[in-house]
Amino acid sequence: MATRKRLTPEESRNSALEAARALLIETGPQSVTLKAVSARVGRTHANLLHHFGSASGLQKALAEHLAKTVCETIKDAVRASRAGLGSPREVVDLAFDAFDKEGAGGLASWMLLTGNEDALDPIIETIHELVDELAPEEASDHQGVMAMHENTLTLVLLALGDALMGKALARSLNLPESAARDRAERLLTDSLDLVGQG
Repeated sequence: MATRKRLTPEESRNSALEAARALLIETGPQSVTLKAVSARVGRTHANLLHHFGSASGLQKALAEHLAKTVCETIKDAVRASRAGLGSPREVVDLAFDAFDKEGAGGLASWMLLTGNEDALDPIIETIHELVDELAPEEASDHQGVMAMHENTLTLVLLALGDALMGKALARSLNLPESAARDRAERLLTDSLDLVGQG
């Protein structure tokens, strides 16, 4: 008889979050349930209840996990862009992919529809921390910080909206499917040019 490896609480929690993320990407936010995740990781429903307390607790933890993972990737891309190794488009694509291909847009809308709005707090807080951490010294004055916050708001809203209905809306307006990404890239490029001139 094969014995199951005993995981530390942290390993068990991370395993469940990765399984939840895979379910989110594969079949959508409605499939991120305690039952589905426990079946995927081969743990009991009670084990997941211990870690997350409820399905909404699991979704909130997943939102935080996604936000941290995505923000780390975006942070690396911004640093590369500043070092001349990347481009504003790469930053835009990472943000848009986080909400589209990585499922954050679907998860956000699902949580809002099910009355679990506070589960979005980790995403909002993590993005805010990312922007504050990446704020260039040139933008350290109040006006520069406000401009960065406004650009971040616009980028996130464009990415979220694009994930939910962007391709269909662009097609109906006879625009390329990349129209929102193209617009976000111009916004980011113009913003970086203004900071460079300051």
